[in-house]
Amino acid sequence: MAKKIAIVEDEAELASLLEYNLTRQGYLAQILTGEKGTLKELENWKPDLILLDVMLPDSDGFELCRAIRQSAVLARTPVLFLTARSDEVDRVLGLEIGGDDYMTKPFSPRELVARVKAHLRRIERDQEPVPTEIGPFRLDATARRVFLHDRELSLTSTEFKLMEFFLQHPGRAYSRDQLLEEVWGQQRFVTPRTVDVHVRRLREQIEEQPDDPRYLTTVRGFGYRFEDAL
Repeated sequence: MAKKIAIVEDEAELASLLEYNLTRQGYLAQILTGEKGTLKELENWKPDLILLDVMLPDSDGFELCRAIRQSAVLARTPVLFLTARSDEVDRVLGLEIGGDDYMTKPFSPRELVARVKAHLRRIERDQEPVPTEIGPFRLDATARRVFLHDRELSLTSTEFKLMEFFLQHPGRAYSRDQLLEEVWGQQRFVTPRTVDVHVRRLREQIEEQPDDPRYLTTVRGFGYRFEDAL
């Protein structure tokens, strides 16, 4: 079955260009203008990935992304921001509120399609891995869920991938560049700062004292290590 891509973009010419390129690759694309009711339309259609413009008619993409991450239907759906704003603070904000990717206009439709493919490829599972238990943590990679003391963590797609990697490699220190390579892969387009943003968000969910972490610790001058939680 073809993957479904939602294009939340009020620039008609750009939206049509994206729809054309995605359709050529075999995807089902739906254009939404970002007006009121967009969240409900997304929940009804249940896309596999959302392309989301930051500047929307009735609000902004950041606000809609927050609502997407609070939706029981869409919480784990990858979100790729499209924007004319290239400031680092905007890129960081987009990632902090749950975005998985960030592309600055103008961009190549060919590159965008490549990133869409990369995100969809990462969430597909050819095998059925069994749950992994590390101390109080339980990872169910098939269902893409992580539990801490039987409490399910609320993770974005990228946060899940990072948490999955740490749980599968406890006790070993990784530099920010290594984490970018392992988690973001060959299509990486982000900076080491992105790793810090996602680590902070994970700590807020798994640590009793995020500023004094027990599990996800900092290796000064190098990167991070997930401590053996047994």
